[in-house]
Amino acid sequence: MSAADLRASSTRMRHVVRLAGVVIGYSELEDASPGDGLAHGHFRPGIGYELVEPVFRLFAEAVPRRDGPVVDETKLERYHQSRDALGLTLEEADGTLVKTSGIHIADYASEQGADGRALEVLISDAGYWARRAARDGV
Repeated sequence: MSAADLRASSTRMRHVVRLAGVVIGYSELEDASPGDGLAHGHFRPGIGYELVEPVFRLFAEAVPRRDGPVVDETKLERYHQSRDALGLTLEEADGTLVKTSGIHIADYASEQGADGRALEVLISDAGYWARRAARDGV
């Protein structure tokens, strides 16, 4: 299976986003591009999401349409600084920590409802990609 095939695959394994041990939310990271080190999927908030929601809403205010232009550079800069300071972590369902270089929650739920949230992760963990490929039968 090529990277393009894996990108289109639908791996169904729960991933957990945490802040200092508190569950922020979950995603199956349904779509992946191993060559780019990127995985994304629908995001379901956990009990601790309210702790970080204002940070991710800053992004939605700075970029009001998914994949749209930036309308507020100041808010976008505040978002990046605040997000980077959070120290979010990503775990596989079995608790295995996944090394990431960026975790982003696109939170457009106010505008689009529950389906308006997505988790986007830059994964720099070669072991993760190998485990995922094995699960996908690659």
